[in-house]
Amino acid sequence: MRILLVSWEYPPVVIGGLGRHVHHLAESLATAGHDVAVLSRRPGGSDAATAPTTDTVVNGVRVVAVAEDPAEFGFATDMMAWTLAMGHAMVRAGLRLLSNGGWVPDVVHAHDWLVAHAAIAVAEFADLPLVTTIHATEAGRHSGWVSGRINRQVHSVEWWLAAESDAIVTCSTSMRDEVSRLFGPDLADITVIHNGIDTTAWPYRPRRERSGPAQLLYAGRLEYEKGIQDLLAALPRIRRSHPGTTLVIAGDGTQETWLRELVRRHRVTRAVTFDGRVDHARLESLLADSAAIVLPSRYEPFGIVALEAAASGTPLVTSTAGGLGEAVTDGVTGVTFAPGDVAGLANAARRVLDDPAAAQRRARAAYERLGEDFTWELVARRTVAVYQHTKRRVRHPLGRPVIAERPLPERDPDQQS
Repeated sequence: MRILLVSWEYPPVVIGGLGRHVHHLAESLATAGHDVAVLSRRPGGSDAATAPTTDTVVNGVRVVAVAEDPAEFGFATDMMAWTLAMGHAMVRAGLRLLSNGGWVPDVVHAHDWLVAHAAIAVAEFADLPLVTTIHATEAGRHSGWVSGRINRQVHSVEWWLAAESDAIVTCSTSMRDEVSRLFGPDLADITVIHNGIDTTAWPYRPRRERSGPAQLLYAGRLEYEKGIQDLLAALPRIRRSHPGTTLVIAGDGTQETWLRELVRRHRVTRAVTFDGRVDHARLESLLADSAAIVLPSRYEPFGIVALEAAASGTPLVTSTAGGLGEAVTDGVTGVTFAPGDVAGLANAARRVLDDPAAAQRRARAAYERLGEDFTWELVARRTVAVYQHTKRRVRHPLGRPVIAERPLPERDPDQQS
């Protein structure tokens, strides 16, 4: 098949898990013999003079990385205007791709709301089926409500993209239910395809017997929905039963200032290290040196870092939020707790620290499961099956979505907005 993937993230422009997902999917599709092009962008804050549009082939994938237009928009300060400008540049590049070279895909595959305008326009122009993977939702990130102006704008674009799609993919059953609840009932079929993992990129290293205090690890974005505040609240309890236990927090995000204040409030300043955004080699090292990785998410569509930790042989301590509850089985491939349950989190961490041998057996089971359920070859094959069964639906005029007016739940007054 000829496949056009549209994503605002693609190496070297990677913000989070979405970029890694699209990258591995594209290369796996190409390896399987499909003709794959990716429509993406150049780095934010650049322009066509310093970072012009490129059209290259990397590992069998044609990558069209679109230059930013010169208008003075920044993602952090003008998110919707910046997104519209990016979409406009992508639309022009997508139409050139179809018109100039004579290359017309069989399907357009959009990844998340930021590329809605480009993906919808290209699919409509060429009368192609539109498949969309929804990796997360604005409402999900905000406990079910979208009361703020920008929250509502993002939600409306997500709703529009879902309504325009001829097939929808989610990475977990919980995300399928969330998408259906938020954007239904007249959506196209929704297929669950779990994320994949390239185990060759994460060398498996069984934990060695260690003397002395244990190190725990959190890796991911520093955002409220990731639940790091619950981990910090649990750390004093963990240290009472396991003196000297330390925590490394790897990642960056909007809540770092607030989280640093929580570290002081819980009096664990000497026990917590903020490592910032880390590269692949540093994350490998942290995984190898940690007694467990703790992923305390309150909202998590899937949690690809859980797969990376499993591939590395690092014991898993995770909440059951969203896709984490599907990726990790309590007592079999890791230890789990309910989202927001500080006492449950502390007890789960203690289970790992109390019995390292049992933790390693669970880690081995998690590693072995990867080869059965989470290979990129399997992800690509299941995605192609969606492409092959998707036809362009008859379009009808769309009205505006009805968005709940109820405000977001109250949060800690000291939390940074």
